[in-house]
Amino acid sequence: MSSIISPEGSLEVLSQHEVNRLQRTSKSGLHELLRRCALAVLNCGNPTDDSLALMEAYKDFDIEVLQQDRGIRLKLTNAPAEAFVDGHMIRGIREHLSAVIRDIVYVYNEIQQHNRFDLTTGEGTTNAVFHILRKAGTLKPSRDPSLVVCWGGHSISRDEYEYTKDVGYHLGLRDLDICTGCGPGAMKGPMKGANVAHAKQRRREGRYLGISEPGIIAAEAPNPIVNELVVMPDIEKRLEAFVRLGHGIVVFPGGVGTAEEILYLLGILLHPSNADIPFPLIFTGPADSADYFKKIDEFLVYTLGEAVRDYYTIITGDPVEVARQVRRGVDEVTEFRRTHQDAFYYNWRLTVARNFQAPFEPTHAAMRSLTLDNDQPTHELAANLRRAFSGIVSGNVKEQGILAIEAEGPFELSATPELMRRLDALLSSFVAQGRMKLDGDTYTPCYILK
Repeated sequence: MSSIISPEGSLEVLSQHEVNRLQRTSKSGLHELLRRCALAVLNCGNPTDDSLALMEAYKDFDIEVLQQDRGIRLKLTNAPAEAFVDGHMIRGIREHLSAVIRDIVYVYNEIQQHNRFDLTTGEGTTNAVFHILRKAGTLKPSRDPSLVVCWGGHSISRDEYEYTKDVGYHLGLRDLDICTGCGPGAMKGPMKGANVAHAKQRRREGRYLGISEPGIIAAEAPNPIVNELVVMPDIEKRLEAFVRLGHGIVVFPGGVGTAEEILYLLGILLHPSNADIPFPLIFTGPADSADYFKKIDEFLVYTLGEAVRDYYTIITGDPVEVARQVRRGVDEVTEFRRTHQDAFYYNWRLTVARNFQAPFEPTHAAMRSLTLDNDQPTHELAANLRRAFSGIVSGNVKEQGILAIEAEGPFELSATPELMRRLDALLSSFVAQGRMKLDGDTYTPCYILK
């Protein structure tokens, strides 16, 4: 259906210059980005996560930002009917749509096209992440630490999904809030569980924070429970936002993306400068998904050493114990930050090395240059492993990576045969568990040893 609506939430008025950049005739490219993200947001009631099919089904959809005397309005043409009730757009969807416009405009104008942030440096990148979050109203100086980041797969079994709800419920009973990637599956379940628990505890200002990026928004619309949405410009800044904002992290079963996130976080925690900073990290799932974490644990210990187990706890089949340990961990974080006079709302003290901030494009040259051996600090090895992992996954399941392999042959990696055997075994276990989307039923390595 077609409609003209007013924005909802934290979207401020826009200048005529900003509005012009969002028009179809603009050369900035922002209109198509906005159109794809807006369509996904409006389609949140539809179970499909096939972004190409969605764009084809609504190829006549368009969004136009109108500048009027009392602020802007949004003109929607041929929008999904599921976003409306009796002709009125659902309020939460309207909030998400406004948040997408706010962050796309702000990032383009103030981050990417402005010299106030030097994104080639660690300090400049961390500062940019802070300003994006502040613009979104996400930083809450008056609140005690309570934000638990939940990671996991968007396409998980029903049993695993119900388990994420149970964990979220017991977190919510302990006055903890939820932050996720804002999509379905393990990102939706904890919010649903916490929402019920917050209602029981009369926690009227429960937080359900979603942090995403344009590519993910376009593929996976924010789930309706999200009451705070932030769109970061790329995956590295998104991941840094998670660790700067979160007071603890719970990792549920997932696939290759979840494993990459684990390597990212452990690489940060293994940095010598972060040795004394408390950061509760729990891997959890129902009892029958224990093999997922067993395989990850074995790989982590082999590559990063036995001491890596000091940074995480594996709990399966016990959502109450998960919540209890997270609550104790968050209390420890609170005491640490109070003692050191650190901000509760943004973890400035945490060191995030540059190789965890710079975007990684898995080209053949970039993969060939990776150092994958034990003759380097463990946090640097974790960063390189994450990049190798990302490239191997790209070469097997992502269109751009598959085309690159077809054109130039397999990626060349310099590593010990045993390390690559274990990485291959880990990916193969994901295939066996149905956690990788492949073209066909078999997994074929897309790399060779150099």
